[in-house]
Amino acid sequence: MQHAATIDAYADPEAPTRSPRGIEYEAIARITARLRAATEAVRGKDDTGGFARLAAALHDNRRLWTALAADVADPGNGLPQELRARIFWLAEFTGRHSGRVIAEGADPAPLIEINTAILRGLRGEAGSP
Repeated sequence: MQHAATIDAYADPEAPTRSPRGIEYEAIARITARLRAATEAVRGKDDTGGFARLAAALHDNRRLWTALAADVADPGNGLPQELRARIFWLAEFTGRHSGRVIAEGADPAPLIEINTAILRGLRGEAGSP
């Protein structure tokens, strides 16, 4: 994706220099790990701020997907149009579903699954979106 600098804000500033794809992978992996941990804390009825951790992870995940959506909406983006449309749709779904997780207690698992599929795609694994 073209605007790795936008996503770079989510990456570790002390990490070695990486390719744009590597930066995207690291940002998505870090947020996905936070979503997983917070989801497990909430499911385990963790009384040490599990829901607050989940809300913060959902917020950061939403911000990440907003940056991805802006990137694929850019006419200069080099990805195939169909892939750009899929990523944009996933960003919209992520925003809607995140709201449902917060407001209605919906399961955050689909968000984790989406991020995991994107990570597989960034690694070049078969079966990715």
